Amino acid sequence: MSETLTRPVVRGRALVYGWSAAGLLLAALPFYLDRFWLQAGLFAMAAALGAIGINLLTGATGQLSMGHAFFLAVGAYGYCAFAGDGSDGLAGLGLPGWLAAVLAVALAGLAGGVFSPIAGRLRGAYLGIATLALIFIGQHVLFNAHDVTGGYNGRAVPPLSLFGLTFDDTELLVAQVPFGAVEKLWYLGLVLLVGGVLFARGVLRGRPGRAMNAIRDHRIAAGVMGIPVARYRAAVFVLSSMYAGLAGVLLALVFQRTVPEYFGMALSLEYLAMIVIGGLGSVAGAVAGGVFVSLLPQLLTRYSDALPLVSAPGTGGIAPGEAARYLYGAAVVAVVLFLPGGLVRLAARTRKTPTSDRPSGEAR
Repeated sequence: MSETLTRPVVRGRALVYGWSAAGLLLAALPFYLDRFWLQAGLFAMAAALGAIGINLLTGATGQLSMGHAFFLAVGAYGYCAFAGDGSDGLAGLGLPGWLAAVLAVALAGLAGGVFSPIAGRLRGAYLGIATLALIFIGQHVLFNAHDVTGGYNGRAVPPLSLFGLTFDDTELLVAQVPFGAVEKLWYLGLVLLVGGVLFARGVLRGRPGRAMNAIRDHRIAAGVMGIPVARYRAAVFVLSSMYAGLAGVLLALVFQRTVPEYFGMALSLEYLAMIVIGGLGSVAGAVAGGVFVSLLPQLLTRYSDALPLVSAPGTGGIAPGEAARYLYGAAVVAVVLFLPGGLVRLAARTRKTPTSDRPSGEAR
């Protein structure tokens, strides 16, 4: 009896120590890594946030969305419009950066709320086609609303200021290490990602998560049990849009310039690849898939000289971005055929121990 009771305690302590060590390691990285690796990590954090949002929608609730990039664009350009002061000739309200970020996320949620009546009633391929229209609408607006978006050339992103700290390239000495924009944003990205993970896990572990899984597994049975199916679908669509808006704000701060071409159909497909590769319905899977898909093209670009068949565009080889699409496309096929649970299922099999963040129907 005592041995049975102590095993979960030991396992829990090991988990706490492991997460504590990982947190300390991540907090120390800006003191040792160069700008490339920190920037790549920030892109991965933004991708993970956006992947959590679409995994709540597609993985946990079973709603296919092809328009996720639209809500990232709303977050990114919304922040620019709220924080911009008009000095660049583009529209801007000149609000404090932190308030502009909050309003940009709320604006993405509002855009999702406008579309939510459709999301609450459509399902499957019909919803996917309907959300695909958002991409075309968004691209048209981004390229033509020049006074707000800057048109084809995009617009510069105002730096974020929070608690007297400005997240720009003004150097700040910390333990004799100069911190620029990327180093400062690293800690902001960590806080946002941890908060996003904890909130999503709380949703999936509670009553809303069980209702979402019931809707995904059998919509009619969920309605018979008294679950308001249309209301839940609409609410999850709004929540997913807000996650995408938050990811868009972080991406804008890292890029320091928003470009309409980035927020196209290819980006939406990348987010679908993230949740399939990582594991549908799993928060950990969304993070793992986001890190994998976002880091792959950057690593191929950095090490293209040492890799066969991969080279800079125009030199006869395969461009790093194109090679990355081939690789994670192959990863999607491999996951669907041989590992339906994604990377989190593979990690669980490797540990050969029960996991509390299963990629299938259980609420997380």
